[in-house]
Amino acid sequence: MKKLLLLSFAFLSLVACSSDDDTPVEIPTVGATLQPAVGGANQPNQVYLDLSSEESKSVNRESWDFGFATGADFRVILNGSVKMAVKKLATSDITLTQAIDANVSVGAGETLAANGYVDNPTGVLAGAGAGIGTAIAEISATDADNKVYLVNLGFKVSTAKPATGSVSVDGDARGWKKVRILRSGNGYKIQYADLTATTFTEKIVTKDTDFNFTFFSLTTGNAVAVEPQKTKWDLNFTVFTNYLNAGSEVTYGYSDFITTNSKSGTQAYQVLATADVTYAAFTKANVVEANFAVSATDQRVIGANWRSGGGPTTLPSVRTDRFYVVKDAAGNYYKVKFLAMTNDAGERGHVTLEYAILK
Repeated sequence: MKKLLLLSFAFLSLVACSSDDDTPVEIPTVGATLQPAVGGANQPNQVYLDLSSEESKSVNRESWDFGFATGADFRVILNGSVKMAVKKLATSDITLTQAIDANVSVGAGETLAANGYVDNPTGVLAGAGAGIGTAIAEISATDADNKVYLVNLGFKVSTAKPATGSVSVDGDARGWKKVRILRSGNGYKIQYADLTATTFTEKIVTKDTDFNFTFFSLTTGNAVAVEPQKTKWDLNFTVFTNYLNAGSEVTYGYSDFITTNSKSGTQAYQVLATADVTYAAFTKANVVEANFAVSATDQRVIGANWRSGGGPTTLPSVRTDRFYVVKDAAGNYYKVKFLAMTNDAGERGHVTLEYAILK
């Protein structure tokens, strides 16, 4: 289910050998200008880009709610692209009536990161909560230890048309659920219901180790396809729930955000251009391996750093003083430069980037 990007090639062919082992994929030098299908100013899509194949997968960001980790640990992530938030309750009885808690939300200046209502934006899953690791505690092998969570489902994708150069990502509220997650063999069992319901729906979610997560939708009651296989993407273009330092760390929603596939070994670092260090002249010999270290445990190295944030009288714009070095899990190196964040009409959500493999 891959969707080809709109491509403008400096070279019209790309040949890759099998990557069944750890040998870097052999790709001839190629320069491409790509336009991930984010979908415009409402930014309805999450787009997963694989640099080695120049292919992408685009999914509606409202199509899933939870991601169930497929590794040895039992961790569950929230869909931060729609500003989901959760609160651990004192009970393990999902049949009990619960009430909305408006504090369980995403919003700068209102919701402290330390409350642990959202996943840590670094992408690191391990942690004891309170803003570290996943907002939902690791799923215990002891059923009684797995508590019910109050779940704010966040917002639908907006359909409002914003002013030119602005965005409108939050639509109507998606409502609330109560959810409890348990283990089921080497997989998971999810129980969910409306807040006042005395009965619940229960589904089994299995692990597929070809992927970072198995994704699940409460709307459909089924697993849904979201990310490509974990070895087949490097960058994700998405709306994103982040932390922002506003005197203390608070939760904050970002548009135009880019994460790296750090869970599967994609690494990256930022290069500030100077008269002596330019994108055009940058080669593999210029790569500084030590600069990748931060990205091993933080998926936000590119994040929103590729663009300015704008201000009361100015709109956001692409920063032209920087580019990025990306190393994929197969050991290939790329340089990536962002050219635009709008289309010719000035509409946001139309990212244009240029990249080339380093030799």
